[in-house]
Amino acid sequence: MTTANTMFKVMSAGALALALQACGGGSSAPAPSAPTPSTPPPAATGTPAPTTGTSSGSNATAGSVVPPAPGGFKESPLLADPRPRLASAEVGSFLPTRGPFTFPAPYKSRGARITNESDCNGSDCVQSVGYSYWKNINNHVHDDTMYVFVGLNSSRGGTGPTLFSYNKVTEEVTNAGPLFDIDSKFYSATGEGWYFSATLPNALYVRDGSSLVRYDVVTKTTETVFNVATEFGAGHEIWQTHSSNDDRVHSATLRSTEDYQALGCIVYFEDSGKFERFDKQGSYDECQIDKSGRHLLIKENIDGSAGEDNRIIDLHSGKERVLKDEDGAAGHSDLGYGSMVAADNHSSKPNAQRVWDFLASSLTGPLVYQTANWDASAPAHVSYANARDDVPLADQYACGSSASKRTATHANEVVCFMLDGSEEVLVVAPTMTDLEASGGGSDSYSRMPKGNLDVTGEYFVWTSNMGGGRQDLFIVRIPSKVLTDA
Repeated sequence: MTTANTMFKVMSAGALALALQACGGGSSAPAPSAPTPSTPPPAATGTPAPTTGTSSGSNATAGSVVPPAPGGFKESPLLADPRPRLASAEVGSFLPTRGPFTFPAPYKSRGARITNESDCNGSDCVQSVGYSYWKNINNHVHDDTMYVFVGLNSSRGGTGPTLFSYNKVTEEVTNAGPLFDIDSKFYSATGEGWYFSATLPNALYVRDGSSLVRYDVVTKTTETVFNVATEFGAGHEIWQTHSSNDDRVHSATLRSTEDYQALGCIVYFEDSGKFERFDKQGSYDECQIDKSGRHLLIKENIDGSAGEDNRIIDLHSGKERVLKDEDGAAGHSDLGYGSMVAADNHSSKPNAQRVWDFLASSLTGPLVYQTANWDASAPAHVSYANARDDVPLADQYACGSSASKRTATHANEVVCFMLDGSEEVLVVAPTMTDLEASGGGSDSYSRMPKGNLDVTGEYFVWTSNMGGGRQDLFIVRIPSKVLTDA
């Protein structure tokens, strides 16, 4: 993704999630070749539905029923009065050292603090969440407990990429330990660019140089999905990988190991063991497979004018369509099933977010979010990891997060919005991030929340420096019924 964009973009459609558009991505560490992970439940079609309730209602597990998420409120982003960012003293008044808490009024939503200084031996070691389209939460639909991973910088007292568990019934948070031993080449990895499978509960996708591997976070065994060196030769590696929700189709940027320049995009079809390569045509950014595994999005400036264009390729028919930057091409974005939620940075509407249907006869995405002015970019990064293929697009929603030095509408909050064009917004929680505080990295962009949804759309995870000198990982429950119920 292009970090210089001032307006950001998002995607949408279908069933679980792999979000798109990141700045960088992937960890530098590789993974050992090992046996296949323990076999989780078979991949489902679309997002796993809750045991009870509606597709966008509260999630119930096989053995327990989790009550609807509390708090949250709806408002029009065109009429809303901006709320100031919470000061560090205010944040400290309601946060526990670890575990559940309730955000103060007017939010009143339920959150959980996942990490604290004891995980870092007192230092600032919690790495930023990878990105809005890479899932840090596993598929927990049939379990009372979910897994969350985050990088804990091993050079700052952390244990490398580390697993945490969160019990949805008791709200108990537990540090489940490092994902890799101290002598593993992954121990020093940031975890950026890694993501949980949308269907396999224990499977974490990890980039390993020229290979994409599936790592079982419980048995700690590894399975190689593909290796581009076997197809394209030595001197090639992958970057910014993505996978379809059924785990059968995968995409990645193909790079040269000599100068790390992008050569284009590859798609790997796991059922046939075949690769398809798409060489770059201009100034290349990234690519992503959609959640169905049928549509490929490539972001690059093809014509050398305006900004980044989108190549949208139907892998079934081979048909390619081009969405020019000036026509609303996505920068920051997330993909669904044959669809995309993305910011339109050429719109006359401030902070315009649109939904694009890749199968529509015309690539004209309807407006689903806007604000009244250009005071700040919000939401800056949007996640559509809860996309479904068995629910109409208009009945679904995406969520995003932002942080800004300015007081502006939704500029420092987690919000969700419907994809039906109603432009109704659910305000969920404050992100608690101060871009001028020292915690969370050396620059403002590294401190941005960039949070992501889980596959149910009921939990959102992000990192925040809480206005101070260290960064921690947080989860908030999404009170989606406030947004989806008439």
